[in-house]
Amino acid sequence: MSTSTFDRPVCQLVAEKPSRSRVFERWGIDYCCGGKKILSEVCASKNLDLSEVTQDLEASDSGPQPSGTDWTKESLTALSDHIQSVHHHYLTLALPRLTMLTERVAERHAKKDPRLVELSHVFADFRSEMEVHTGKEDQILFPAIRSLEEPGQENPVARGIAQPISVMLADHDAAGAALVKMKELTDGFEPSPDACNTHRAMLDALAELEAETHQHVHLENNILFPRAIEKASSLA
Repeated sequence: MSTSTFDRPVCQLVAEKPSRSRVFERWGIDYCCGGKKILSEVCASKNLDLSEVTQDLEASDSGPQPSGTDWTKESLTALSDHIQSVHHHYLTLALPRLTMLTERVAERHAKKDPRLVELSHVFADFRSEMEVHTGKEDQILFPAIRSLEEPGQENPVARGIAQPISVMLADHDAAGAALVKMKELTDGFEPSPDACNTHRAMLDALAELEAETHQHVHLENNILFPRAIEKASSLA
């Protein structure tokens, strides 16, 4: 497969085959908030060898593909339900646990690594913003998106759906920046040889949060939101 086959927006490549997200995660390539950039441009900006990334994508595509739903073909309602039941539910469990872990590790180990105090503050802001964000989606945006598939029943938010979506996109950018900062403050979520088990558990949970948030934001930014805007435009 030629390099040009993959030289398209990163988000489009992942929408076609979600398994490609693992390749981009290994190379540190953003496929959610920054996913609209062309792969060659991203590689150039990060000093990555495009041919090596392409070879990695080819290897991924040729291997066994995990079974899963193609969300580009499912209804807006089904995708909204999936995001709420899987990704929003994940946050309700993960965020309180991470609050406990980041605060405990900062309290016990900040003398050795002062960055842990900043980490706890960055995470606290991330949690607060994400809880408000998902609340708006659950209560306002997703009901409006679902109504687009009910002829004559779209709610007042639905026809102007692009405006609230633009707010959600900005929130996603802020969440992405916070995750980048948390990764920087923890040396890539890698524990030092003498890290205690609580510290290791915190880093593991943060790494999981990063990967999960990337999947979550990808589904919204690159599939749900564009399709909802297109659907609203067709009803105008």
